Amino acid sequence: MHLRSILRHRTVLSTSFRILQNYSPTVSNQSNYHHLIHQKPVGRTSIPIQRYLATNAKPDSTTSSTGAEKHQFQAETQQLLHIVAKSLYSDKEIFIRELISNANDALEKLRYMQLASGDQSITDDKREIYITVDDINNTLTIKDTGIGMTKSEAIDNLGTIARSGSRLFLEELKKDKDAADEGKIIGQFGVGFYSAFMVSKSVDVITRSYKAGEPAYRWTSDGSGSYEIEPLVDEVERGTAIRCYLRDDCAEFAKEETIKQIVKKYSNFVSAPIYINDVRVNNLRALWMEDPKSISEDEHTEFYRFVTGQYDKPRYTLQYKIDVPINLRALIYIPQYKPNIFDVTQEADVGIALYSRKVLIQAKANQLLPRWLRFVKGVVDSEDVPLNLSRELLQDSNLIRKIRLLLTQRITRFLQEQAKKDKVKYQEFYEDYKLFFKEGIVRTADQGEKEDIAKLLRFDSSREEHGNLISLDEYIERMMPEQKHVYYLAGPSRELCENSPYYEAIKQKGYEVLFVYESHDEVLLMQLAEFDKKKLKSVESELETDTKKDDTILEGDTRSLSQDEANTLKQWLLKQFGDKIKNVKFIWDFFATEVQEKLLS
Repeated sequence: MHLRSILRHRTVLSTSFRILQNYSPTVSNQSNYHHLIHQKPVGRTSIPIQRYLATNAKPDSTTSSTGAEKHQFQAETQQLLHIVAKSLYSDKEIFIRELISNANDALEKLRYMQLASGDQSITDDKREIYITVDDINNTLTIKDTGIGMTKSEAIDNLGTIARSGSRLFLEELKKDKDAADEGKIIGQFGVGFYSAFMVSKSVDVITRSYKAGEPAYRWTSDGSGSYEIEPLVDEVERGTAIRCYLRDDCAEFAKEETIKQIVKKYSNFVSAPIYINDVRVNNLRALWMEDPKSISEDEHTEFYRFVTGQYDKPRYTLQYKIDVPINLRALIYIPQYKPNIFDVTQEADVGIALYSRKVLIQAKANQLLPRWLRFVKGVVDSEDVPLNLSRELLQDSNLIRKIRLLLTQRITRFLQEQAKKDKVKYQEFYEDYKLFFKEGIVRTADQGEKEDIAKLLRFDSSREEHGNLISLDEYIERMMPEQKHVYYLAGPSRELCENSPYYEAIKQKGYEVLFVYESHDEVLLMQLAEFDKKKLKSVESELETDTKKDDTILEGDTRSLSQDEANTLKQWLLKQFGDKIKNVKFIWDFFATEVQEKLLS
């Protein structure tokens, strides 16, 4: 045996020996006390918790009073159990999320029963979840101090596949008109417990109901289609403990750091505190469920850094809550940092994480926002979100499209409000993120959505100093009464735009012109086509349209041909060129006139 292994085993043995010295078993058969669930005070204000001791033998943490009863799974076939346990979930680590969700439901059910019945027999009020890992014996234990189960409940809930005790509990709860907060119950489908068999050779469940006088029971199965259940004579704390005997290829789930990362990823915001080897790991609050006025800027910064993995601060913060037509809670952040080339690329994921009842469903919920809003960060939580059986994927439905539309409209409206509130701050934001807005207009097919996004665009204007950008709404507000279109001119710079003969022609009419300098801006405005029932037209196309109306010569310019001379010239040209030309048009060229003036001066 290597020196490292010797030291490791020595440490575990000495720790176990010290714990046993501090414990006095209360059962008559004290020779079995090393198999008992013992109570150990921990360094925080709570009632002592129960812990399982590691042992190389199968940990009969308690002593059975009679022989075990063997049952077959009642509902479906062995093949269905195999599908649920082996094929339903895409990632093995999901089983941690599912078992913690079940534990949290057990705690919430206990709270409901206490509130509903006013039962004073439940003397302690601790509602906590404890996780113990043992990488020596390759086991993982998840324990709650919740409602527990009687024998019949264990047979019904654990021995029947796809029977959700939580769903049945909610159905009973809804019959009580005074019941509230049923949304805190997570379970829906009754299959989450069986995810433990993805990683386990066998699973033990030790449970005792909160009901007075009910004994404890141990439920055991290897997932092959049958299970055993037996009563226990030892004193067991109220609640349920699930011990997974991990397969050799799943040994990473017996490592403390691995479990800690999984808990923080999926279950960091469940209502109950979660302890791993007596250390609490879920310290962040689910801010999206709280009153916005009660959240400080520092708390927002800490939460933003958790959900984004960035170290800057949020530039804008939006907290959104609706209950009808759907239940939706959202906490949205706009980052302070300037997006890099990887953020701008269309392959980047949307930065919104989807939760349901504070449990992570998808870290990157691409269905909930259009691609152009992928710079947005934050969380969305909905009890109504349609999930598939494994609670990993969203079902394609009208509800998802409705959530997407609600979120998109709320974010665009929020940004419009911020632009009015602080024009300078918004302009700085716009310079960093304008490419996303332009992409949204080009990629969106619906004209209404295009115009909503277009309200976020900003342009240089012929009536403003360079750099003082305006919106399309501002342009329309100050249009001249006879003006029918919104005019823009594309050019490499403002100087060249202002010196353009096309601009001078529009300027003569007193119309305002928007200057655009990027090569893609002209394509963008052509895609937008109109805004607030006003056509977007380039000044070049406007002048071409004007010249097609007639061949009228601008009067009052002594350097130009007269109308009669122009008509005579036109007829002569048509005769000389014959079939080689189709028509002749006269265009008043301000640029040529301006050059001529300079040459003559």
